[in-house]
Amino acid sequence: MTLEEEIKKRRTFGIVSHPDAGKTTLTEKLLLFGGAIQVAGAVKSNKIKKSATSDFMEIERQRGISVATSVMAFEYRDRKINILDTPGHKDFAEDTYRTLTAVDSVIVVIDVAKGVEEQTEKLVKVCKMRKTPIIVFINKLDREGKDGVDLLDEVEEKLGLNVVPMSWPIGMGQRFQGVYNMYEEKLVLFNSHGKQNEEDTITFSDLSNPELDEIVGERAAEELREEVTLINEVYPDFDRETYLSGDHSPVFFGSAINNFGVKELLDCFVEIAPTPLPRTTEERVVEPNEDEFSGFIFKIHANIDPKHRDRIAFLRVCSGVFERNTNYKHIRLDRKLKFSNPTSFMAARKEVVDEAFPGDIVGLYDSGNFKIGDSLTSGEVLHFQGIPSFSPEQFRYVNNANPLKTKQLNKGLLQLMDEGVAQLFTMELSQRKIIGTVGALQFDVIQYRLEHEYGASCTYDSINLNRACWVDSDDPQAMKEFVARRKKDIAKDKDGKLVYMAETAWGLKTVQENHPDIRFYFKSEF
Repeated sequence: MTLEEEIKKRRTFGIVSHPDAGKTTLTEKLLLFGGAIQVAGAVKSNKIKKSATSDFMEIERQRGISVATSVMAFEYRDRKINILDTPGHKDFAEDTYRTLTAVDSVIVVIDVAKGVEEQTEKLVKVCKMRKTPIIVFINKLDREGKDGVDLLDEVEEKLGLNVVPMSWPIGMGQRFQGVYNMYEEKLVLFNSHGKQNEEDTITFSDLSNPELDEIVGERAAEELREEVTLINEVYPDFDRETYLSGDHSPVFFGSAINNFGVKELLDCFVEIAPTPLPRTTEERVVEPNEDEFSGFIFKIHANIDPKHRDRIAFLRVCSGVFERNTNYKHIRLDRKLKFSNPTSFMAARKEVVDEAFPGDIVGLYDSGNFKIGDSLTSGEVLHFQGIPSFSPEQFRYVNNANPLKTKQLNKGLLQLMDEGVAQLFTMELSQRKIIGTVGALQFDVIQYRLEHEYGASCTYDSINLNRACWVDSDDPQAMKEFVARRKKDIAKDKDGKLVYMAETAWGLKTVQENHPDIRFYFKSEF
């Protein structure tokens, strides 16, 4: 198969939503349809032994939430589908933001009862900024929720999307009977046992057909006719080019937990979703069909398999063909690296791949060579853009609770910081370590993972800090004086860069005014 044909086969997308909208459940059902798994896992209940395929970290299984992006690949209708299931919780938003740089489109999941929620608004904003094509899946139709038309209005108003309904529900909650697939002109009947059979699908090109009344009842049939007529009048017809430019968002309705409406979503998705798209670098735009390989690291995960203590860097292939046992240039380190066992993923299950194509996500075993945002190429110097880093908003001192495990604690902290879950600072005067995170829940995750993955235990002390600011200057003398005067507030990050730890916003402003020759940055990549 040629490179062009391999590119056309691929669809790489992320699933995003507010926590609890059913995102991970939808991922499971997509994998089920793709034949990638035999039985879907329950994401919420701790009583059910089979947990979600994409929630492979122990803490995720216990809490019933996703705290790290999972990568999964499967084949469906001669297409290679790459799914990135992201955390919904706001405390892990930066993992999601970085993941959005590695996808070509997204599916946004919305709870029919709760409608558009805060985290969904933030994530869609990032997608719109990047002009990422968006499909909306309105979930949990088997429960009572908001009126369909009201929901579409809310999606348009709060998310700023121009929606194009592709399916429409017949009733809701107790009255839910199925959906009318407007894209394929088919009526799909709801089976509450979660088995969607071919015989439950009836082709209906004309809704005025009296058979409809017999199948769903007169009242439901009349409602459906009225609503579909209204939708056809109010909303535009679907246009693929408008969707690909990020200006149209198809909307589907269904119930992921009951496996309903998921096949319609997937069938349409593989037809309309974009193939791997060009990527911008500081030097130029990289097209996927170029002969030379290029890619970037968007995520690092330590201990994906706790038994083997392995650390994996996730690479998005952007152009050319990535081949096993081939030397590639690590741009930041300016050296060649070779990978003998690159892997593809089904969440925590891995298999070695000999080659990968644009759009594919490859796991590279890493002994500490990679940082998030690193570029890997056949030789050309390229720096991929748009991979965000975050200034911490919450800080705590970290204490070693078991002095016999000091080595394990230090190793664990460094590896977890490399993943981008938090930042580590060491105060110059006291040598005390401070962890800075975006959200409070990350402190729990770090503590849990240190204990269960590294055999180290830690405790936290509170600290009153407002911001961490990286500092530099063109004047070495000014820098020396600044460090001498502000010694008690100076720390170093894990790479040895100087950081000013500001207690208050007002204090920071004063320090900036008193030291005009010092530049202050709110993220480490300056």
